[in-house]
Amino acid sequence: MKRLTFFVKGNVDVRDSLHFCRIGGELVWNGINEVLRRRRAKSLARVKHETWTRSDALLECGGTVPAALAGRDLPLGAYSLASQFSNAVFTTTADAIFLSIQPDVTTSLMRHRRENFLFYPSDAETWATDDQVWLRSNYETNGLLSVDIAMRNLAAVVAKIRCHSEAPILIYNLSPVIPGEQIHCYAGLGETFSNRIRKFNLALAGLSEDSGISIIDVDAIVARHGADALKLDAVHLKPIGYSLLAEEVVRVLDDLGILDEATP
Repeated sequence: MKRLTFFVKGNVDVRDSLHFCRIGGELVWNGINEVLRRRRAKSLARVKHETWTRSDALLECGGTVPAALAGRDLPLGAYSLASQFSNAVFTTTADAIFLSIQPDVTTSLMRHRRENFLFYPSDAETWATDDQVWLRSNYETNGLLSVDIAMRNLAAVVAKIRCHSEAPILIYNLSPVIPGEQIHCYAGLGETFSNRIRKFNLALAGLSEDSGISIIDVDAIVARHGADALKLDAVHLKPIGYSLLAEEVVRVLDDLGILDEATP
């Protein structure tokens, strides 16, 4: 039995499809190994997962938590300081590396006023009052990334990974179908979330042309099987959706020769 190592840097889309998905504390999908076992493949995967705040923060971090954050026990949920400031994706040895455009599409960060580093204050509305005051005093809002800047960042991420590893890089796109959205006229709306996703998906295809990365086409999978059947909200899928994504990942990995060529 071949043992594959996958390094997964991303949030719910990559984690829930490749590693595991829990809803209400119940395990409802147990990751890519379910697909590999179902197909009686000669490979099993070890999934190493880290959350990811955004491409610019990832490029800036040096692998250590800034001193300005030391001594504060902040309830950051899945976005621990160790994960936010990890640069392991640039140094890891893996059979494949997985990323996603989701962080760049959805996330606003904060930047330290003096030391200039980026930080994601996850669940800040639940923090103690003194921590919230500390946050407002020391950090300023850093809004959403434009698609052009995000793609330049992702190209730089790919190039930096390539300095250490030739492992295939697979990047998830997003489905632009938003449950309940029924817009027929866009005058005066500005950039809607669905159109923002469409712009990112198209730009990601351009990055694939230029860099050779592979795209896990969440958009196509949701379109093929139906958004009502697969989507819970703008970014979360139902367990069947994550199962279909994992099947697509296995198809792509097989096409790339990873399932047959991994070291035992």
